[in-house]
Amino acid sequence: MVTILILATTNANKVKEFQEMLKDFPIQIRSLADFGTLPEAIEDGETFDENAYKKALHTAKILGLPAIADDSGLVVEALGGAPGVYSARYAGEKATDQENVEKLLREMQGEKNRKASFKCVLSIAVPSGPALTYEGSCDGVILEKPQGTSGFGYDPIFFHEGLGKSFAEAEAEEKNGVSHRGKALAEFKNEFPQVLRWLTQRLQEEKPPKPDHDEFEHNDWSN
Repeated sequence: MVTILILATTNANKVKEFQEMLKDFPIQIRSLADFGTLPEAIEDGETFDENAYKKALHTAKILGLPAIADDSGLVVEALGGAPGVYSARYAGEKATDQENVEKLLREMQGEKNRKASFKCVLSIAVPSGPALTYEGSCDGVILEKPQGTSGFGYDPIFFHEGLGKSFAEAEAEEKNGVSHRGKALAEFKNEFPQVLRWLTQRLQEEKPPKPDHDEFEHNDWSN
């Protein structure tokens, strides 16, 4: 039996990435773009974990199908963890990548401690509420000015010491091998046979929704 998994995004590149990654499994990847206009999830969580779960559960409930979502961002030590969950809108709700980068560089001006890390959380939820989560992180330092033209977001000012270059200077394959999202996706792929079994069991049970966020099931394969 082929299981449909909704990727809570309209990003065609991300959809292709998931489709390629899971091509050997009996899974059909769909995206929000396949279902017309849908109400947006409210991402008001205080952590990446909460926001990823909110997006995945919101999508699963609306469409009645299992859904996967990710939330990620940049955590800067000298800024007390900012921009964190506000990474995409650090300079305002409609801020561009360049505006966010410029604000961060202003905040870091003269700062000697430039340690930072990218964080990513993947959440797979079923309509009744339970979810699995996968996490990945990547350490680096904030540059004093942008370097490179590839990538997106904060990539031009995030220097990875292992690569010896910024994420915006790295080839896609190089970046994916060390990035926060790459690590989370690798763990997810490696455990996908168990994920598929978990999804099948949960969908067969058809339990009523559980609104309490404490119902998270963090990769517990025993149920």
